[in-house]
Amino acid sequence: MKILILEDESMLALSMQEFLEDCGYDVDCFSHSERAYDAVYENIYDLLLLDVKVLGEKNGFEMLEALRKEGVKLPAIFITSLTQIDDLSRGYECGACDYIRKPFDLAELKLRVEQAIKTYCFSTADEHLSLPFGYSYDVKNMKLSFEEEEIMLAKTEAKILELLIKQRGNVVSYEMFWEEVWGEWIDPTNIRVQVGTLRKKLKKDFIKNIRGVGYSIDF
Repeated sequence: MKILILEDESMLALSMQEFLEDCGYDVDCFSHSERAYDAVYENIYDLLLLDVKVLGEKNGFEMLEALRKEGVKLPAIFITSLTQIDDLSRGYECGACDYIRKPFDLAELKLRVEQAIKTYCFSTADEHLSLPFGYSYDVKNMKLSFEEEEIMLAKTEAKILELLIKQRGNVVSYEMFWEEVWGEWIDPTNIRVQVGTLRKKLKKDFIKNIRGVGYSIDF
């Protein structure tokens, strides 16, 4: 899971980054809205944490508004000291899913991040997703089952499956696998081998091979 933080208070940004990385997330920090905006199109993120008053031509509200107009649907949480109801209303109108008011406890940050990712990345409020061919996925514990029997997966297989589920209905390219699963360039042949090993544990065509492009699963 990868998170973008837009926050120009350097100590707060560093504290959030270190805490979330300790929780197992991959985190990129920016203090300038234009750099953060560009990063959204250069990387694959699961969540945006945006301060409102930041450096750059756009504030946090304006940056999210621009992204929404361009079809970017990533979940976003505003982190701000603003408390007026008009400010809160604008944040939700921009497309934010939550607010965290400064100052806040890092434990609260963790809870809100987990809820946003669970609800929006998997597009469901349920703890279990129904998948094709009779499979189900436990969102909270990240476990795949068939007819209530858990399918044991290696760590890399679980990461591959999680990415495919998050992107279900879309094609996951080799570049996306590099970024999300390995965090570095991997020979496409190695990716095909790993996906092939995973597919052998599942029903035929559960994971579809889009030749020369990547893989996908259906809704």
